[in-house]
Amino acid sequence: MGLFSKLGQSTDLVEGMAERLGVDLIDGIAKDPAGEARKLRRAVQNCSHCTNQVGCSDLQARNSELASAPQYCRNRDTLAHMSKR
Repeated sequence: MGLFSKLGQSTDLVEGMAERLGVDLIDGIAKDPAGEARKLRRAVQNCSHCTNQVGCSDLQARNSELASAPQYCRNRDTLAHMSKR
């Protein structure tokens, strides 16, 4: 898989996980464009190094809502923090 494909897939997974956790990424970026964009970029980079993207994609396909990100999620703590805002 090429770099741009991998980053695109990772972006979709991060956005999907955020949505299932009730995290409004757009609202966060509107409030602090530079800071939140850095967080999102870091989250996508973290996700791109995950060895379980297929499992994450399957989890998201089966669930429209989640109480928390799975233990293997490299963005679990970041998303948990973002959901408390």
